[in-house]
Amino acid sequence: MLFPAMLYILIFCYVPMYGIQLAFREYSFTAGITGGKFVGMKYFRQYFESPMFWTTLKNTFVISATSILVGFPVPIILAMVINQIRSPKWKRTVQTTVYIPYFISVVVLVSMLNIMFANDSGVIANFLKSLHIVSRDTNILGKESCFVPLYVLSGVWQTMGWNSIIFIAALSSVDTQLYDACKIDGANRWQTMIHIDFPAILPTVMILLIMNMGNILNVGFDKVFLMQNSLNLGASQVISTYVYTVGIKSSQFSFGAAVGLFNTVINFVFLLVTNYISKRTTGTGLM
Repeated sequence: MLFPAMLYILIFCYVPMYGIQLAFREYSFTAGITGGKFVGMKYFRQYFESPMFWTTLKNTFVISATSILVGFPVPIILAMVINQIRSPKWKRTVQTTVYIPYFISVVVLVSMLNIMFANDSGVIANFLKSLHIVSRDTNILGKESCFVPLYVLSGVWQTMGWNSIIFIAALSSVDTQLYDACKIDGANRWQTMIHIDFPAILPTVMILLIMNMGNILNVGFDKVFLMQNSLNLGASQVISTYVYTVGIKSSQFSFGAAVGLFNTVINFVFLLVTNYISKRTTGTGLM
């Protein structure tokens, strides 16, 4: 039963590690991955000394950290709210409604954003302008300060239902006698969520938080790339798009590999630190 999963992990996770050495070699098409001249940390220094280093690192961290701060609690709250719905029919309706956005492709989602926030004809853009939240001449899609909110909030809307599934599953294991005891003690639904539901899913919350922190610099390339334009480049140029621009489009494969490896190492450090803090504070961890 485990063999297909192990084979998948071996082929797609471990075999590609062979290419890590590309970050330490001068790549050429004729010499291949292993035949290039060994240059050590040359491409890492090149990235650290690049004017784009702090820009890409800051943008990536801001987008990812904001996504976690805003997007991580929402599925937890949603799961606890859905768990309090007593009518099975109404509960299924709510669950189906919040799951549907997850199945919208990133291309379609960004197209929806482009239509709704278009400078002249966008419904939401014109609504915000009518309330004087933004000025009439503001191009929301091209404004750097609007990029992160658009990216994060659209992501929360798309994934909150799907991400709540694991918390709903964890809540299903809670002993129903605890809810009956709460009712007898006069607890309302809010108090039930705080004192029964949340403690029950806390281990699951911590495990998922650790895993999210391990991906803190892995901002999705596809969505950022589709939302990116020349006007918001100062806020939307992240590590993944920079690797694509320099490493792939400019054929600097060794440089791109070095930047990608740096990204992976930072993620691994965040994973270890978060896991350590979680084990010290809650006793829950991955290792």
